Amino acid sequence: MRLYRINIFYICNMIKRNTKAKQLILDSLKNTKSAVSQEILQKELGESVDRATIYRVLNSFCDDGIVHKILSDDGKFYFAFCVNCSEKIHKHNHFHFRCLQCGKIECLPNEVEVKLPKGYKSVNFNGFISGYCSTCS
Repeated sequence: MRLYRINIFYICNMIKRNTKAKQLILDSLKNTKSAVSQEILQKELGESVDRATIYRVLNSFCDDGIVHKILSDDGKFYFAFCVNCSEKIHKHNHFHFRCLQCGKIECLPNEVEVKLPKGYKSVNFNGFISGYCSTCS
């Protein structure tokens, strides 16, 4: 049931301005269980979507609360499909994990609460851990 509600949100969000390229990128992101870079998407989609379009769509999806952007310890940006996010509520206070062997980047399930000093307001959290995943360790 939970997935049904999530899919309704994304379908409604995509109705606003759907294109073939957006749908291909969205399908690819939904079908992967890890975060992907623009380069990974480009390899997967081949010549059906150009590099600039992928970049523009990924950033649009970030603004719409469909994906979140992760800055990895390798200096690249990766994008992960959001669960329970919207354009107004886009919260990702969780760590991300990159396997040094297989390269898979995952969102770890536990949210992290960071207590900031009085008067401070958090806008972005980018916690990152690298090591070996359960398959590679």
